[in-house]
Amino acid sequence: MNITFVSDSVYPYNKGGKEKRLYELSKRLSDLGHDVHIYTMHWWNGREQTVVEEGVQLHAISKYYPMYVGDKRSIREGIMFGLACLKLLRVRFDVLDVDHMPFFPIYSAWLVCTLRGRKFHGTWHEALTRKDWNEYMGRAGFIAAVIERVSIHLPDYVTAASSHTQTLIASELKRTRNVGLVASGIDIASIAAVRPAKQDIDVLYVGRLVKDKHIDKMVQATSIVAQTHPALSVTIIGHGVERENIQKQIADLHLQKHIQLLEPLPDAEDVYAYMKASRMFCLPSSREGFGIVALEALGCGTPVITTDYPANAAKDLISDGQNGSVVAGTPEAIAAAITHWLEAAAVARKAIANGVKQYDWNALARRQAALYSS
Repeated sequence: MNITFVSDSVYPYNKGGKEKRLYELSKRLSDLGHDVHIYTMHWWNGREQTVVEEGVQLHAISKYYPMYVGDKRSIREGIMFGLACLKLLRVRFDVLDVDHMPFFPIYSAWLVCTLRGRKFHGTWHEALTRKDWNEYMGRAGFIAAVIERVSIHLPDYVTAASSHTQTLIASELKRTRNVGLVASGIDIASIAAVRPAKQDIDVLYVGRLVKDKHIDKMVQATSIVAQTHPALSVTIIGHGVERENIQKQIADLHLQKHIQLLEPLPDAEDVYAYMKASRMFCLPSSREGFGIVALEALGCGTPVITTDYPANAAKDLISDGQNGSVVAGTPEAIAAAITHWLEAAAVARKAIANGVKQYDWNALARRQAALYSS
């Protein structure tokens, strides 16, 4: 098949969960013999409109627009990229699959597929309640919620990237027909081949530094735990609009000897090495469509602390007390979980890693291809 994806951001130029999922699935679909294309913004250096990476052709259908204004998605970027997607009228494809966020491309792709008489696929990474939208956007949240509730009914087929999202699509967005599940995954073989980094890390976080990740609460939890564990070592890896605030918070709480704040690591193998060197991984996020980074930590045999926020799908990966902890999103609750795993008996890391083998990307790519050909 000629499989065409549409996503405003792509890995490794933007390193997030949805980008990693698309990267891993698309290159494996190419390995399976499919002709795979991704239409996106112009992320790469140089004037070339098309580049080939891992057997997948990346096409720039718009110039690069900043995706965020402050800590919120840019409406202008979504509109401009959505309009650019009308260029797909000139593109040959058997399957067109559009990332649901930032929604505007869904409408353009629906028009393209309607005019050309082709089936239209959409991938949903998360589904938000009206309350979630209001908390995220204020008064404009009502409009965003309406846009999503119309969008979900435009594709002929929808792929949910987690069982959590699939449930919310049914309960909140009121769509149950032609909704398949293809979860995000991990590269089992690559993780197994990595050796732990030569670091002494008690608690690790890897990801974007934005408000809904609540790194400030992790920093506060560090301050609490350090009072009884003076040798506590915490590493935070990532970048984002909250970086300066986090640096200031670390200084204000005099935690420089406990917390190191690092820039994103160049390769996934480097991240896995840090995960394997850590006693636990902390993901205090209130919103995760799946939580690939938590799954990667589990694949490295590292227990994960995450929160019980309703919109946090990562909590579904955790069996409390066995491969991690699910706690309230407060500094005190996070601190208690950190203390527990610091003082717990030796963790059965191999058992934790074996518990997520069903999420191997190769199997997930075959499942995605089966959905497209059904």
